[in-house]
Amino acid sequence: MSNEAKSIDKPLSWGTRISYGLGDTSCNIVMGITTAMLTLFYTDYAGVPVATVGLVMLLSRVFDGTSDVIMGVIVGKTKSKWGKARPWILWMAVPYAICTLSLFFVPQTDVSVQFWYIFVTYNLTTTVCYTAINVPYGTLSTYMTRSSKERDLLSVIRMGLSPIGKIIAVTFTLPIVKAVGNDQAAWIKVMAVWCVVAVILLVICFVRCKETVSFEEIQKNQKKVGAWKNVKALLTNQYFWSTLILWAVTCIHTTIIGTDLPYYCKYVLGNDGLYSFIYTAEIIALIVGAFACPMLLKKLNKRNLSLIGCIIVVAAQALIAVNPTSFEWLMAMTIIRSLGQAPLTSVVFGMMGDTVEFGQWKTHIRQESLIFGAGSLGFKVGTGVTSVIMTSLLAGAGFVESTTGGAVQTAAAQSMISTIFYWGPILIWAVAIIVLLMYRLDNKYPKIMEELHERESRGEM
Repeated sequence: MSNEAKSIDKPLSWGTRISYGLGDTSCNIVMGITTAMLTLFYTDYAGVPVATVGLVMLLSRVFDGTSDVIMGVIVGKTKSKWGKARPWILWMAVPYAICTLSLFFVPQTDVSVQFWYIFVTYNLTTTVCYTAINVPYGTLSTYMTRSSKERDLLSVIRMGLSPIGKIIAVTFTLPIVKAVGNDQAAWIKVMAVWCVVAVILLVICFVRCKETVSFEEIQKNQKKVGAWKNVKALLTNQYFWSTLILWAVTCIHTTIIGTDLPYYCKYVLGNDGLYSFIYTAEIIALIVGAFACPMLLKKLNKRNLSLIGCIIVVAAQALIAVNPTSFEWLMAMTIIRSLGQAPLTSVVFGMMGDTVEFGQWKTHIRQESLIFGAGSLGFKVGTGVTSVIMTSLLAGAGFVESTTGGAVQTAAAQSMISTIFYWGPILIWAVAIIVLLMYRLDNKYPKIMEELHERESRGEM
């Protein structure tokens, strides 16, 4: 086996693991805002009609989905002294921050101007900058190690630290916004601070996370793989589809709860200040659950642990309906639901790394960046469609937008907010249960890696 193609199995340092996780902390400062708070900002502070917001989200997904696959191809072709995926984290850090800040400068003018401003800034942030960071970032783990155990740990640390970005973006944002003016200008001030934090964390991730896995020497002696053969290899990788759906489930859940919970607290519970407490409890439980996963993975494989967690999520979500207007009961069920959510959320990227090895074993084609790029496409389309469905349902129920945060909602709008909150998570986590019941890769993986090592020792993929 060539030096480049050797399996890099030695343990990574904790400093490296934590630095990798901080990359997702940074990403979630933006994604926490765009999936959880941005709709609230647009409707209740910038005065944008909820139907306009939904239309932007729908149209943006056409471009956003395409950009993930394109970025996957670009990463695969990137050559630099820092590797393939790693340099993009540095190159895109500042553009990412600038475009994120631009989201909050929505002009107070007619709806058509607002539509185009939101469309352009939203796509610059999510379609271009976020994609150009997040696809390489996800792919980076497969260039750092080939050890499934180490990738699991990277995934766990990533998902243990990523909620800190959501805490920054969601839990602290509204209280600080209210403290510094509770208007659009206040949002701009708060986001400027968060963007500086995001850039710093990305730089730390870039500096500490090195690429040590390379197949260039073997690939030089292999026949070039055409575009159609690459696409076919991806589409026939059944575990790519499994992990894509599971990744989408975790992100769609965040979109449903993040978008609807502020409205639920404000218009159903009658106190929007409760949102920060509930969201903080959810995130803390998610972090605790994530860091418990390495211990639990000694007893259970990724699939079985995730399956148990998904069942807990569905049960806890269903029990919310027992006392839906009790803050204490909602807090308790939220904590239980988050503990159940933690396993799948924590190991899904480890699963996706295993999918890369499975694909190589099955087709003799290695597709790190394409798998993560296409997987990112799936979750973005899923969250985008979810946002469109929710905003359409709210608009159809007569939701009233505001520039001051003081709108009074109709009974129909309040009922729709409650319906989305109760049933949305149950439906998507039921899908995760079905997918996991059919997932078998954990048991096959050791034999797959044994065969891959034998091939690579002969200079074959």
